[in-house]
Amino acid sequence: METSAIAKAFLKAQKGFGPALKTATNPHFRSKYVSLDGCIEAVIDSLHNNNLSLIQKTHDCEGGVKIETILLHESGETMSGGMLFVPANKHDAQGYGSALTYARRYSLLSFMGIAPEDDDGNAATKSIPKTGIKTPMPVTTSALRSKPSGDASAKKAISLSLPGKGELIFPDEYKFADGFISLIKKIDASSVEAKIKLEKADLLFKTNKVVLENRISKLKKTDIKQAMDNLFNKYRN
Repeated sequence: METSAIAKAFLKAQKGFGPALKTATNPHFRSKYVSLDGCIEAVIDSLHNNNLSLIQKTHDCEGGVKIETILLHESGETMSGGMLFVPANKHDAQGYGSALTYARRYSLLSFMGIAPEDDDGNAATKSIPKTGIKTPMPVTTSALRSKPSGDASAKKAISLSLPGKGELIFPDEYKFADGFISLIKKIDASSVEAKIKLEKADLLFKTNKVVLENRISKLKKTDIKQAMDNLFNKYRN
């Protein structure tokens, strides 16, 4: 299929894309994320200015939704971003609607080559992003292994409270952060229903909130919040 016209048009359109701002709020974690209308707003004017229309097509599938984002050029040429499947946490209208919105957002972001940005205008200058919806991905702690010199708090033992199960003691904040993220991963991988996953994670976070705020470095809090965000945004209604 000939794609020379649409390829040139898409390149021009991409140069005019705006930022996908995080203006919606995640009620579970009080963090901001980019909404579907925010994603569309970031690209639609530039696409239209370059004679491109945007189509998001659904495909039949079981257990969730499958979205294909397509660009259509005035020449008749088309370009597809491929198909994205998102499982529905609940097999009802709300569950499928939530999965559809999620799939449309991330299919569009991926195809257009844009990423969410904080709405304070300074996101591009930050080496560590603020909170907000992120595409679910593994959270690593390799960047947390080296202790900064002169960090006295790193030498203090920290206890992690497990609701209904007592406490775990960690020799320093680095082991604590690894342990906290590990627990979030275990909750994510458990077989319980989505609502229970969120309740367990939220209770774990609230029980240890003071420790997180007072004893964990900014870098570690960012990684922990990323792990929590991934879980909340993956299973939210």
